[in-house]
Amino acid sequence: MTQVEVWNADETLLHRVSVRHAVQMIWRGVATPVSVHESETLGPYQVPLVVRLVRYVEQKWLYSRTRATYSREGVLLRDRGQCAYCGRFAATTMDHVLPRSRGGATSWLNAVAACDDCNGRKGDRTPEEAHLPLRWQPYVPTRAQLRFARHATGTPTPHGKEPVT
Repeated sequence: MTQVEVWNADETLLHRVSVRHAVQMIWRGVATPVSVHESETLGPYQVPLVVRLVRYVEQKWLYSRTRATYSREGVLLRDRGQCAYCGRFAATTMDHVLPRSRGGATSWLNAVAACDDCNGRKGDRTPEEAHLPLRWQPYVPTRAQLRFARHATGTPTPHGKEPVT
């Protein structure tokens, strides 16, 4: 099902939600429809394309420079789906630069996005041993960087992971 854009009261984009969630927001009086499908309905409501919140929601946390919480999804977003070894935009797996079996940590600085081919080729070796040099050094992104990367790639905001405050 399509995603519905949720705008703040000042019409800035906050995130995207499912159609069902958007209709529930309208029903609860939290949001109003801005744009709707003319021919589609969900119960008594027309299916919205865009909803606007009735009250302004403060979002200082969005622009904060605080570190993002580590996650596999975050690594793939940070690297924008590009393999850190070959550069192809086909990265679907996360690879530990220094393998865990050799004491490598599961952290932002030891994890990169990798395609299946490069991840399999590297195996339980370091990039130098596998003759697969990194194209860039991993870094710790801010919450804002991941948020903007998510919107740039069209990945829906995961519900409950980054609350709107």
